[in-house]
Amino acid sequence: MNKGRTLGLAASVLLACASLVAHAQGNDTAGRDLAAACAICHGTNGVNAGGLPHLAGQPKDYIVQQLKDFRDGKRPATIMHQIAKGYSDEQYELLGAYFASQTPGRRTK
Repeated sequence: MNKGRTLGLAASVLLACASLVAHAQGNDTAGRDLAAACAICHGTNGVNAGGLPHLAGQPKDYIVQQLKDFRDGKRPATIMHQIAKGYSDEQYELLGAYFASQTPGRRTK
């Protein structure tokens, strides 16, 4: 993937995240709404179509810690470190709870 295309993808993901973060605040389905932006890379409901980690069924505390590690630069990433900085600790908790409640799955061909 070329640099311009990578930057374009990163910008698209960040815009989607920002829009969903604004919408999700104060919403009973906030975790699901926030997670919609994750589907771009991690698949619908956190079941990835290939290449990246499945999020569905992962323990809540694990997901929260990974997001914090991305944000704080403790875990290497291509764009997740930028995305993670766009969320609050409360939103990490919402995302973690949502993905923990999803059924783990396998990708289909």
